Amino acid sequence: MNDRFLKACRREPVDCTPVWFMRQAGRYMTEYRSLRAKHSMLELCKTPELAAQVTLQPIERFPLDAAIIFADILLPLEAMGLHLEFAEGEGPVIHNPVRERADVERLRLIEGGELEYVCDAIRQARQALHGRVPLIGFAGAPFTLASYAIEGGGSRNYVLTKSIMYREPDVWHKLMDKLARVVTGYLRRQIKAGAQAVQLFDSWVGCLSAGDYTEYVLPHVQLIFEGLKREGVPMIHFGTGTTAILKHMRAAGGDVIGVDWRVPLDEAWSLIGHDRAVQGNLDPVALYGPLGEIERRVEDILRRAAGRLGHIFNLGHGILPTTPVEHVEAAISMVHKLSMK
Repeated sequence: MNDRFLKACRREPVDCTPVWFMRQAGRYMTEYRSLRAKHSMLELCKTPELAAQVTLQPIERFPLDAAIIFADILLPLEAMGLHLEFAEGEGPVIHNPVRERADVERLRLIEGGELEYVCDAIRQARQALHGRVPLIGFAGAPFTLASYAIEGGGSRNYVLTKSIMYREPDVWHKLMDKLARVVTGYLRRQIKAGAQAVQLFDSWVGCLSAGDYTEYVLPHVQLIFEGLKREGVPMIHFGTGTTAILKHMRAAGGDVIGVDWRVPLDEAWSLIGHDRAVQGNLDPVALYGPLGEIERRVEDILRRAAGRLGHIFNLGHGILPTTPVEHVEAAISMVHKLSMK
């Protein structure tokens, strides 16, 4: 098996820097678009055969060093009792958002069996991969899930989320505790189904100050990572806009800390500490640039990593839907070629 991704997670020597991309299975690929034309997003997620098929699409196409199961971070919210819809052109919409204490109390503290279709997809994907590359499982982190649940969809300022957080901290912590426990159980089931590493996506947590992160988020993320430690698989902790809270994310746990493109990789790694692995951090929009510019940026990130053990090359966020496929392929080859020992 190509295990350089797992080795890098554990800060072990590798022959070259491993690379995978968030949203590597998705709309920029014609293979995905042809499936999506026949099925809704939720159908793809909830049909294990299709989710496994989508998971493998980029692995069949590119020399990536890891696969990530195809799913959506909001699936646990639906299982907990929220009405989730992927509205065309709008993204996810929650029709019965969480706005008060009674809404939090109504949320079901699920055991994870309601999401068994994701575990089935993991089993099928592992079988189809035949050990070619490791398979990553994932879940949304409590803050990002709470924000979606409260706002009812995307948000720019998180007014409703922060209002509950500041005005009713006990309600906030009750919600976060429920989410943290559900996520822990969900990820544990993914690992038991065959996920060889897991990533916690806190895509929206960068809207918080360091003080707010420490008070309102940190204990709940610690609960997740503490709960998963004994499973023995690498754990990745990812957020965007997180320069101000990187050292606090390190304190929250995780073997690998994801870094976005807004901070140079070497500066981020110094903040996190060199005894942790890091993942990142090419700007997803850089993949729209000419190949020479992509290569310059790939080279710069690898130079900042300085050959140190524990660097996984990735984007600072997911691949965008109109990204040129040939530029994705070229970037992967550049990482391998430029970092080959």
